[in-house]
Amino acid sequence: MAPKNSAAVDELLKNWEQVYKKGLLTFWILLFLHERPAYAYEMSTAIGEISQGTISADDNSIYRALNRFEGMGIVESEMRQSEVGPQRRYYSLTHAGQTLLAKFIQRNIFVFEEPEIAERIRAACGKTGLPA
Repeated sequence: MAPKNSAAVDELLKNWEQVYKKGLLTFWILLFLHERPAYAYEMSTAIGEISQGTISADDNSIYRALNRFEGMGIVESEMRQSEVGPQRRYYSLTHAGQTLLAKFIQRNIFVFEEPEIAERIRAACGKTGLPA
């Protein structure tokens, strides 16, 4: 049965985006770490900024992800002295992490730049009256 009103569609969108965004947290963490090493606490704010507010993650989610990534060998960490306060654990991408990120982007992000796909996306938005 199709949703009958805008509120129902908005609820479907919200649910879809929650699932979608959980999978994208890995992408945004790795993309941020590609730019520079960082400590976990600063990542939640930075990820919100670079994702233009589309992704938000609490510190616990980021810590769990970083621990998982370190176990997989795609990030590494080291303790560094902080300008203020105690030492902090800084995370950076390993070569394997850089390769993984590049392959993910090639397979899952650049596909949207293909003219045929881009045209389909514009057409999908145009049928709804939303800006394409």
